[in-house]
Amino acid sequence: MTPLLKVNDISKFYGSRVGCRNVSFELWPGEVLAVVGESGSGKTTLLSCLSTRLMPTSGTVEYHMRDGQYRDLARMGEAERRFLMRTDWGFVHQNPADGLRMTVSAGANVGERLMAVGDRHYSRIRDTAIDWLRRVEIDESRIDDQPRAFSGGMRQRLQIARNLVTSPRLVFMDEPTGGLDVSVQARLLDLVRGLVHDLGLSAIIVTHDLAVARLLSHRMMVMKDGVVIEQGLTDRVLDDPREPYTQLLVSSILQV
Repeated sequence: MTPLLKVNDISKFYGSRVGCRNVSFELWPGEVLAVVGESGSGKTTLLSCLSTRLMPTSGTVEYHMRDGQYRDLARMGEAERRFLMRTDWGFVHQNPADGLRMTVSAGANVGERLMAVGDRHYSRIRDTAIDWLRRVEIDESRIDDQPRAFSGGMRQRLQIARNLVTSPRLVFMDEPTGGLDVSVQARLLDLVRGLVHDLGLSAIIVTHDLAVARLLSHRMMVMKDGVVIEQGLTDRVLDDPREPYTQLLVSSILQV
């Protein structure tokens, strides 16, 4: 099997301040990687570099394209990166409003991704949008409603549908359950876990919630001060943490 993503010594500096430093790993097809740590640990900076929202100061991120070739994302043109984000990748924001068009209908939010890959058949686009609303547990009667009429949990599910409708191979998720009520979080996590499994997606999930990491991920990286201090299979890291910082993170959850 060939890695889907190869990350080699990625660093990002803001002047003298470290965003992330010398991060390397490989992501495999169908694998879910969780990046955890406290606020300011560098996990969101890393995600931004991996998804080309930020250009790293040094290092490379190589993606295995559908034609079988690896491409250095930093060497791609802007139009090529944008097309990749609309087709082969998805990005689920913590705040769904950042990933949705709030003033167009739910169906249009899903359908826009299909139009971006060349589909112009209105009836087929609408049928596909209805199918995806059902898959993320939104009643098809809401297809013409705008996201601003939805609850926070429904907006997040709609954002997920918008991202997955083009059958991407890689999805980035930035605190996907942040700000949601506990009961809504649980329902959303079950949905995400099922979709990731059924579609064979690869995903990189940034979260401060270790319960989210345990439920969704196969492997985990723990970041502190911009550096990966521990990584391994998720259950191993959580059940037998080796670094004092990781032990502190795990113990703080157990004491809650």
